[in-house]
Amino acid sequence: MRSFVLVLLAAVCFGTTGTAQALGPDASPSAVGLARIVCGGLVLGVVALWFLRRHGGPGVAPAVLWPPMLAGAAGMLAYQPTFFLGTSENGVAVGTVVALGSAPVLTGVLEWLVTRRRPTAVWGVATLVAVLGVGLLAGADGGGGGTSVAGLIGSVGAGLSYAVYAVASKRMLDAGVPQPVTVGGVFGLAALGALPFLLLVDLSPLASAAGVVMVAWLGLVTVAVAYVLFVAGLAGLRASTVSSLTLAEPVTACLLGVLVLDERLTGQAALGVLAVALSVVLLAAGARRASVRTA
Repeated sequence: MRSFVLVLLAAVCFGTTGTAQALGPDASPSAVGLARIVCGGLVLGVVALWFLRRHGGPGVAPAVLWPPMLAGAAGMLAYQPTFFLGTSENGVAVGTVVALGSAPVLTGVLEWLVTRRRPTAVWGVATLVAVLGVGLLAGADGGGGGTSVAGLIGSVGAGLSYAVYAVASKRMLDAGVPQPVTVGGVFGLAALGALPFLLLVDLSPLASAAGVVMVAWLGLVTVAVAYVLFVAGLAGLRASTVSSLTLAEPVTACLLGVLVLDERLTGQAALGVLAVALSVVLLAAGARRASVRTA
């Protein structure tokens, strides 16, 4: 149960992203996304370097460490532009639901291909319920117009990028890579890869006091703290289960919109919140039954 709580806390941290952006200055999504991953990634990278210096190394062979670490960093780097492509082409609601909805499914398939571990029936049902819930939340935002194929490809690409990160991180943990090195190595490399792209976006809105506060929150809370919790939970759960649990993120965003931004929670959105909550209960019950059988 501890692993479930850690992942859900990570999802809550993720879910504050939209509210923080809404309360911050009017900057482009690309600038915010890049600044977020650079800020949080560098912090986590420094933590990983401190851990390596203190313990004399990661404790595993380079051939075990580097392939999944590079794959995870590539996944995080690819997530930013693909996610923003989806939301810019089809709107935040549709882009977000396709990205978040496809991520658990793609994670389960990728984990199956990499580890040969078939997803459980409980995971399948819980993920379906959660995806339907996220769909209800997205539909409650309204919207309209045609759907861009390029945008859909971008959103699914974001889901796949997240799946690559989750499975790669799980492989590192299973191979004995310490948690600080797993999360810090991946995000430190991702931050270094994102640095050159900062030169291509307008960072002037982020130079204000409000911009600094927003980037600090996004980098420290929604990346550094969130992914430390995420990886700690991932150590005790399957990547597919963790990916489904993080669908609590849009629920958090929805509730913060009501409580902080004075948005209205429609009946459809309330059903979406309940559906995602039900999926979490199903996943927890399935994991508990599995632990009892193996005890």
